[in-house]
Amino acid sequence: MVMKTIQSTVRPVKGDIIDDPGFDSRFHNGYEVVKVTLNYESNECYVSLHPIAIDLEENTLNDYIDHLVTNGWRIISKEELLI
Repeated sequence: MVMKTIQSTVRPVKGDIIDDPGFDSRFHNGYEVVKVTLNYESNECYVSLHPIAIDLEENTLNDYIDHLVTNGWRIISKEELLI
């Protein structure tokens, strides 16, 4: 899983299309929001995006993840998710 943290006054809703410089235009022009989770206690909004179908594309998954990391995304381990 990859994650990017940003400060924003915009609250996405399911069905919105998110654009980001890390998204390679050969894959998508943006990703659809499929879930929004609000945590009022920590003042955080988690946005889940539609997964990529990497097997349909010409790049490898590792190449695409490298592109995301170069543009501010970070890899999240399963252990970190459970914390």
